[in-house]
Amino acid sequence: MSITCFSAILLILHRNVVTSEVFTSLADMESLVSTELELTKHLENYIQEEEIRLKQLRGFLEKYETMYQEASKDVSKYLANPVNAYLLVKRLTSDWRQVEGVMVQNIGSAIVQNITQHRNVLRFPSDEDLNGAAVGLMRLQDTYMLDTHSLAEGKLLGKKYSRQLTAGDCWELGRQSYMNGDHYHTVLWMGEALNKFIVDSNEAVKREEIIEHLAFSTYKQGNVKEALQLTHELLRIVPYHERALTNVKYYEDILHQLGVIQLRKENQDMVNKMGVFDTTTLKLKKPPGTAGIPTDHWENYEKLCRGEKLMDPKIVARLRCRYVTNNVPYFFIQPVKMEEASLKPWLVLFHDVINNEEIETVKKLAQPRLQRSTVQNSLTGESEPTKYRIAKAAFLQNNEHDQVYKMNRRVGDITGLDMVTAEDLQVCNYGIGGHYEPHYDFARKGEIQKDFGWGNRIATWLFYMSDVEAGGATVFPKINLAVWPRKGSAAFWYNLHLNGDGDDLTQHAACPVLIGSKWVSNKWIHERNQEFRRPCGLQFDSGM
Repeated sequence: MSITCFSAILLILHRNVVTSEVFTSLADMESLVSTELELTKHLENYIQEEEIRLKQLRGFLEKYETMYQEASKDVSKYLANPVNAYLLVKRLTSDWRQVEGVMVQNIGSAIVQNITQHRNVLRFPSDEDLNGAAVGLMRLQDTYMLDTHSLAEGKLLGKKYSRQLTAGDCWELGRQSYMNGDHYHTVLWMGEALNKFIVDSNEAVKREEIIEHLAFSTYKQGNVKEALQLTHELLRIVPYHERALTNVKYYEDILHQLGVIQLRKENQDMVNKMGVFDTTTLKLKKPPGTAGIPTDHWENYEKLCRGEKLMDPKIVARLRCRYVTNNVPYFFIQPVKMEEASLKPWLVLFHDVINNEEIETVKKLAQPRLQRSTVQNSLTGESEPTKYRIAKAAFLQNNEHDQVYKMNRRVGDITGLDMVTAEDLQVCNYGIGGHYEPHYDFARKGEIQKDFGWGNRIATWLFYMSDVEAGGATVFPKINLAVWPRKGSAAFWYNLHLNGDGDDLTQHAACPVLIGSKWVSNKWIHERNQEFRRPCGLQFDSGM
């Protein structure tokens, strides 16, 4: 019983006392003994409910303290694990709503209100953050072919990185997928939630809720027979479930039309004894890649992200490493280490071209200003966020810090290009499953790019400002090349042929970061002022 109800009873009793003047008659007062008994019962029930509530809150407190202690040992390392990062967002969104739900049952509402008033000071993730974190985890699962059960056990690439997910955690991942219309991942995660529920049924989520979502998504994936089995199981738990009753008839009609024998009592008994739900027996259709990217290029992209060697060994054998000076006096003293990564298009890596002090300065300047990365709409030229680029970025001008200026000058010295017509240094950090799907840096014919009056982007320079434990490669699907982040190194390539046309082979992507935090910064260099540094030609060759 809540305080509101308890107060209402007292108010009613108070009114009765005033109206009937019970105190004037002992006989009338005898009835108050019965009232006191009823109040005692209500009070006892209230205390019992409060004890249950407090026990729940102590459980939540222990969980949050445990998770905080684990995270605070090394915040960067903890958040470098995408499962940990997802769970942190979940704890501060859907899990915290459960805590609030228990708190507002009583005087906790005052505490909740106080917390709400401080939301402008305390930073809370939104429901959109929760959905984004879940989608990011799915992206990692698909790209790196991670087994659902292993991921739920806290294992990445065979190594245990975090605590295992509960049935409730898996349910939330499945629910987010369901809301996104992604029935493929709904089946995977609801199936895992169901299996964990069998082991641990103390979760807040109900078994029938898991089965309801699982059954419908199983049907949407084309597994009608299995969907019918699951729906029968749902009806065993909730016999008059309206949607389930309708779906059973619908599924049976489909199976009848297909000539499949309908499931009757004997089949239902088999469902009732159902043990572990095995998703490997189902025919599941993985969602396609981004529209507009050919299937073979998308498959190459994912294979390269996983570290599969696709480049022709004959091409690899022709690649060389060497020291270069570019006729810059300083480089005669300390030449630059250059590694060829591709000959056509010409793409190279320069090693040890940015030091730790510069990296920390750039990160310190950029971090307070990081905002959701955008892309330019090819039709309007306007910058807008998109699902195929998940990162945060900030732009630094050369005059903001001496080290930023020196980095800009160094890029010009190494490439031989004029940096006056280069865009500001873009600093990016990738979050949970952060990525940038295959794209071009130059504006293709018919596309509108931000007009600086400098022409198209002739070249790209990409600084790697962190090592990444797993994932996060820069891949070029059309030439079967993967460049792995190495702190202090930089990649460089020309986006345009010598005649100014875009080089289609420079299509590239940033693979999702599996473990670690990826920091990069880049300079986009434009055509203007490069006329005598990289003369135009009639050939398509894009050599330096």
